[in-house]
Amino acid sequence: MTTDIRHPDRWTASPAGGRAGFSALVALTAAALVGALYMVFLYAPREREMGEVQRIFYFHVASAWLAMVAFTVVFAGSILYLWRGRLRFDRWAAAAAEIGVLFTTIVLVTGPLWARPVWNTWWTWDPRLTSSLILWLMYLVYLVLRGSLPESPRMRQFSAVYAVVAFADIPIVFFSIRWWRSMHPVVVSSQGMNLEPEMVHTLIASCVAFTLLFALLFRLRLGVEWARLETQRLRRILLERE
Repeated sequence: MTTDIRHPDRWTASPAGGRAGFSALVALTAAALVGALYMVFLYAPREREMGEVQRIFYFHVASAWLAMVAFTVVFAGSILYLWRGRLRFDRWAAAAAEIGVLFTTIVLVTGPLWARPVWNTWWTWDPRLTSSLILWLMYLVYLVLRGSLPESPRMRQFSAVYAVVAFADIPIVFFSIRWWRSMHPVVVSSQGMNLEPEMVHTLIASCVAFTLLFALLFRLRLGVEWARLETQRLRRILLERE
């Protein structure tokens, strides 16, 4: 008698997808990051008032962009899990949350580094900074919630409901500098981007590079999870055969 060793919920076909596609993503991400670094330090002009410290801006904004994108993936995965009940959607949400907390941490580190010489303070309860800190805490609560409860459909449902509710902070982060008085500059307005063309190009390159990095880390994290589930499944099969 043979045993069907296929995973009951085939949420991914392999740890990192096709090897050729994964290798291409690695190469593209590396090239984009190198290109972005070149543009940040050699192509973008020196800001007249802030000087060299302004170059932190490109990493800060790109990280903030991915912090919001990652939680949007958490939100979408949670909605799909509550609707369809498929394990794959819960795994997508969990993977995005782990990566999102990394990018949000970068935001909270680069922000004070940039603020100290410009605002003469490491921290101020600015609407954008405060809402970003809340987002970081929401990521942590989500991960703690998943880690403190045993693996079960109930844990996944609790986590998904929490993520859907917590997503309300994303529009607050994005629109905070428009809704309240803020020390943060408005980079994008109805008149366009308030930056020199070279700075716009560099900001776009940084956001693209960080987005590719997110995609790479996301695939790697799903691969680790796939390997963990496969190991557990094969162990159960071996125990059943003994």
